[in-house]
Amino acid sequence: MRRQHVRCAQTKFRSIGSAAFALTLPLILAACGGGEGPSSSAGVAASAPAPTGITRDILVGRWGIASFHTDKDRKRTEAEARAGCKQPYTITQGPGDGVMMHVADDPKLYELRLKSGGGKTYVGFEAPAGDPQDREILSHSRSMLVMRFVDPDAQRRYGTFIYSRCG
Repeated sequence: MRRQHVRCAQTKFRSIGSAAFALTLPLILAACGGGEGPSSSAGVAASAPAPTGITRDILVGRWGIASFHTDKDRKRTEAEARAGCKQPYTITQGPGDGVMMHVADDPKLYELRLKSGGGKTYVGFEAPAGDPQDREILSHSRSMLVMRFVDPDAQRRYGTFIYSRCG
């Protein structure tokens, strides 16, 4: 079933630009037969201590997004992410202490929270840090975020994401 999703997504990819693809991939995969939903609930339970160096306020905003699979493509991808501000991806505050974002293969928004473990920072559901549904935050600033999925299959399909804050 997973191959069917990827094949369908690849077909759709040919008809849209890579920046738009990165923004709409969860919706495309859901339309290709429905992605597997997350096993966790949409709500966020009690908050854990905030990870060092990043706050929810850094995540909240309008972002241009693009992704890359090899480091040699990173500079080009940063430019694509900045260009993605024509159709920004919006991260808002959640009703609890998290942020509203999509997860891999699901078109719905979920409240995800910041968490840390093993010296790394993650965004994900109420679960131990480094859960397969988490995204690891590789670097961050007020103007740029770099994240990747923990799950190897999702990482292989989606690559490493560059989020460029829109003016």
